[in-house]
Amino acid sequence: MKNNQNTHVEVAIIGTGTAGMGAYREVRKHTDSIALIEGGQYGTTCARVGCMPSKLLIAPGELRHNTEKFADFGLQGKIPSVDGKAVMKRVKDERDRFVGFVNEDIDSFDEKHRIQAYASFVDDHTLSLSTGGTLTADKIIIATGSRPNIPGFFEQAKDRLITNDDVFYWDDLPKSIAVFGAGVIGLELGQALHRLGVHTHLFGVGDAVGPLSDPEVIATSLEIFKGEFPFHSNGQVKSIERNDKGVQITFKPTPDSEEVTETFDYLLAATGRKTNIDNIGIENTSLELDGRGVPIYNPMSMQCGNSHVFIAGDVNGDIPLLHEAADEGRLAGENASTFPQVFKKARKTSLGVVFSDPQIATVGMSFRALTKKLGCHFASGSVSFTGQGRSRVMLVNKGLLKVYGDKETGVLLGAEMIGPHNEHIAHLLAWVIQLRMTVSEVLQMPFYHPVIEEGLRSALRDLLFNLDMGAHPPLRCIDCGPGA
Repeated sequence: MKNNQNTHVEVAIIGTGTAGMGAYREVRKHTDSIALIEGGQYGTTCARVGCMPSKLLIAPGELRHNTEKFADFGLQGKIPSVDGKAVMKRVKDERDRFVGFVNEDIDSFDEKHRIQAYASFVDDHTLSLSTGGTLTADKIIIATGSRPNIPGFFEQAKDRLITNDDVFYWDDLPKSIAVFGAGVIGLELGQALHRLGVHTHLFGVGDAVGPLSDPEVIATSLEIFKGEFPFHSNGQVKSIERNDKGVQITFKPTPDSEEVTETFDYLLAATGRKTNIDNIGIENTSLELDGRGVPIYNPMSMQCGNSHVFIAGDVNGDIPLLHEAADEGRLAGENASTFPQVFKKARKTSLGVVFSDPQIATVGMSFRALTKKLGCHFASGSVSFTGQGRSRVMLVNKGLLKVYGDKETGVLLGAEMIGPHNEHIAHLLAWVIQLRMTVSEVLQMPFYHPVIEEGLRSALRDLLFNLDMGAHPPLRCIDCGPGA
């Protein structure tokens, strides 16, 4: 599609990330009158600077870390040295391969639908294009994604201030780094860089750990991470300065400790992401906006108010995950195509994983949400992985799993956890929660022996007892298997 012409389409989609691509595929089923607008690079956040390249950095760090357990297994060996240039070459090569797959998808889209330009609202139906001209549309889907959020305080690091986007363009690993933010990005990259031999300090706020809200799981997580590398989960940063050696940071590791000053090669801001809603002229529309300037929308239809505008993916700031963005994009595309007929659809069970080691996962309703909604009308069950049989065999026996159930119905509601290979347990729980299974029904499902998932059964039995719906779990029960 020519960029400089004034034209009209039935549906305009702003953004070609995961949500935008999903929306396009749905809209394409209904009409050929489409504008797919992208001002930046093609390639999703996940593929270019998110979930895939981060795992490429985590994998060698985890492999190297596991060699530290050799002696405990009775094995003789040494911890491998790190070739930073080789590590980053593989990260970038594989990252580019993933991005290439995304670009191939974009290339397969009809060329006459694609516009390479930045778009900004002039009014509810009109978009101004950075390449000149305007475009009007009957329906518009906003899928402009997000970008790293950088607090102004960090700008004192000057040229040594980076974000996770920058990490995946490194040619070599630095000697040291200060990571700010103990969310998903900070935990994953901070631990991975530490395990690759980079002197790393992780700074958090208020003892927060990723997406966790259960105090017991948070406490277990803090103990695990602080036992491995410097993690100042509630420290106080006094100053940040750029000196001739890098970034000098003066801080108190805890509120009651003495001040410490250290210099790092870089300051990595992993302090969340902000939505790309502030640069598309959203204020020129009649849409009702929330306190963040994001249009108020229905998450079950992606419709903004009762309007012809839909919003999907990271730009809405709701759940910034690839699978959520894909679902939202498809839903927005379907409803934009059939507007003014709009249908609501039930969303999938919430599922999130932090690829730290041990892994953190949240499924269904969180402890915080349940406390707010149900108060004392839910119960919890737990299992520690410290004594769990298969976990001890593999020397990965760290962590705590909490599961939550409804006291009235016995339905399983949610879970928070940190533990070995919890990505798999989280998936199992997401499936049974979406099926609205009771705790008793889940316990009738098959469990093999010896597997880490037996720990889940122990937690469910504890929950059943606390719901007053089952007997107290027998100590080291025979049918669980030794050490289950």
